[in-house]
Amino acid sequence: MTTPLNRRRFLRGMGACLALPSLEAFLPRAAAATTGAARFATTASGAPLRMAFLYFPNGAVPSHWTARGAGDDFKLENTLAPLEAMKHRLQVISGLDLKNAEPGNDGAGDHARANGSFLTGVRVKKTAGSDIRAGVSIDQIAAQHIGRGTRFASLELSCDPHRKSGGCDSGYSCAYESNLAWRTPTSPLSPESNPRLVFERLFGAGDPGQRGESLARRRAQQRSILDFVMDDAKSLTKELTHRDKAKMDEYLTGVREIEERIVTAESFTDIPDPDMATPDGIPQAYDEYIRLMFQMTALAFETDATRVASLLLARDGSNRAFPEIEVAEGHHALSHHRDNADMVHKVTLIDRFYAERFAEFLSLIESKKDADGQSVLHNSMIVYGCGNSDGNRHTHTNLPIVLAGNGGGAFHPGRAWDAKENPLCNLYLSMLDTMGAPPLERFGDSTGRLAGV
Repeated sequence: MTTPLNRRRFLRGMGACLALPSLEAFLPRAAAATTGAARFATTASGAPLRMAFLYFPNGAVPSHWTARGAGDDFKLENTLAPLEAMKHRLQVISGLDLKNAEPGNDGAGDHARANGSFLTGVRVKKTAGSDIRAGVSIDQIAAQHIGRGTRFASLELSCDPHRKSGGCDSGYSCAYESNLAWRTPTSPLSPESNPRLVFERLFGAGDPGQRGESLARRRAQQRSILDFVMDDAKSLTKELTHRDKAKMDEYLTGVREIEERIVTAESFTDIPDPDMATPDGIPQAYDEYIRLMFQMTALAFETDATRVASLLLARDGSNRAFPEIEVAEGHHALSHHRDNADMVHKVTLIDRFYAERFAEFLSLIESKKDADGQSVLHNSMIVYGCGNSDGNRHTHTNLPIVLAGNGGGAFHPGRAWDAKENPLCNLYLSMLDTMGAPPLERFGDSTGRLAGV
């Protein structure tokens, strides 16, 4: 009898280590050797240019989550106050919309739509079944063009272990809330939520001094698994219906992409062995959990393991309590505050909690020097935001969005400004252009580029 295929079994945890950090001595050699996709995602100096998307849940209290003033003469309001030290690296952009997250004819389900549309810009299909449909996310479009230049085309992380099938929000599949990145319109990229597994994927398993050997074993195991998958799939194909054959073709496309990633990974032979312990797993304290996942993201950027990352801090609709800041009620329940002063206060505490973690991450990558002498943050483009705007009313206009980083010198941070009812996807197109990818005519509901970034 043929052994059933288990997609998660084969797609989890590809890769095991990082390339060396980007060093000045490597720049001339790298520039001479770089061709095709590897030329993308670099600054004028040749240092890596990174792109990240960080998602916090349930919208915000708009009157507290904003900046007062315009241009470089602006003041961060209560929620964003923890970012004060990083003001010179920030653009607080108002007026960006995500219209495809609005109800339309689909009724309730704003959390699923906000989450599913945030990086795709499309209206996700309302279904609680397996026939999910969104769109290719902007991070994956970037990864398609620049991923061959690094060990990992992209890195998908989450601080919210959550079921990824079945219904979660008013007839929408849990897949929309649990994933930011979509490889195809029907194939989300499941994020890793265990920091130990993230670390082992990046650096290898074991203690310092053992990771090189574990990498060699892991590569051999990966090859063996892929050979088994391909052989088993060939034997199954003869017995499949026409519809199942189409699904199998899509599955095998993903397998072949993994094989390509392994080939790319094997071309990186300089493997660091960091003098730090492997994380034990998911910390009990949520703030420590987020810090650890941000640290993994920073390490991946600093060592040029990837130049594209996404991190779901919590799924939209999350009803997590926050004992760390003495908020016992669930976030989602509080977000529907109906202007109750006590509930509004607690939501602003939660929003500030997330902003504090974001500020810590920015400070961390600001402290890391890149090959050109600039900070990693200078050579980055980092979107921090949510697909819901006013969590109380489930609006999707004037989203809470911060763009951090100088884009390698292409952007003009240190200001607050109004995008004046532009689609969020217009910002994404401008970011993609900055990465050096071939220009797209349209993405999601875009109407053009966002000028003046």
